[in-house]
Amino acid sequence: MFDPCLLRSFVAIADSGNFTHAAERLNMTQSTISQQIGRLEAMAGHRLVDRSARPVCLTAMGERLIGHARRILLLNEDAALLLRDPAGTAAISIGLPEDLATGAMAQAFAGFARAHRHIRLDATTGLSRDLAQRYRQGEFDIVIVKEAVAGPDCRASFAEPLGWFTAAEGGAMEEEEALPLVCFPAGGLYREAMFAQLEREGRRWFVAFSGSSLQSVVAAVAAGVGVSLLPLAGVGGAAVVRRRDLGGVAPMLVSLYAREGDGPLANLGREMIAVLAARAG
Repeated sequence: MFDPCLLRSFVAIADSGNFTHAAERLNMTQSTISQQIGRLEAMAGHRLVDRSARPVCLTAMGERLIGHARRILLLNEDAALLLRDPAGTAAISIGLPEDLATGAMAQAFAGFARAHRHIRLDATTGLSRDLAQRYRQGEFDIVIVKEAVAGPDCRASFAEPLGWFTAAEGGAMEEEEALPLVCFPAGGLYREAMFAQLEREGRRWFVAFSGSSLQSVVAAVAAGVGVSLLPLAGVGGAAVVRRRDLGGVAPMLVSLYAREGDGPLANLGREMIAVLAARAG
């Protein structure tokens, strides 16, 4: 492997055509730069510089090497600049439900990233119970979860109204003996609330479709697969309508939890809380 220090001396001589000028340019003595060229020629196995010429010039093998030498030095400089740049060298891990990874939340993340260039935001979406457990295990610095009751260490909590929804067209299904449900997988909070409400109402039901994302659940409802209990803020623009004959359901809470600390972590927490507050109206 060619030593970049030797290549730098080689390039300096190629550019100046003079050992003395090259030495001055690199703040070396002439004897030192001459020794470096000798070492480089020993490594290459060829004479690279014609010392007898005036001005000093490269040999045929030196001309072959010079372009590569310049590129090696440029890459070396780029690598050094890259390592001096702290951008993205620290990380804040965030967990949040998929339907809260909104455009407004993304704008908050973008503003934070511009103000804290050295911090990388690692966001993970998932079901609230899984996110809460992973936060307690130390995987996240900040987490937003949906829950029935906020914990004592919650930084902020907002009510999220829920409603029953069916397809806008052909989705009444009053003739069905049992009510087809569209829901999240086992462990989803809406799923359990749906089952409990229908049991209180004395209605028969069955799970017709289970989806792992709010988008897939809303799409299934809009297609007429069944009815579902959904956040009012999560169905905007979908071809679904409220069903008010299935009983009222208590709101869910949207809660934010964050590790103790000041500085960027606290700033990000405040910005995320502001987004949740605006969403709650």
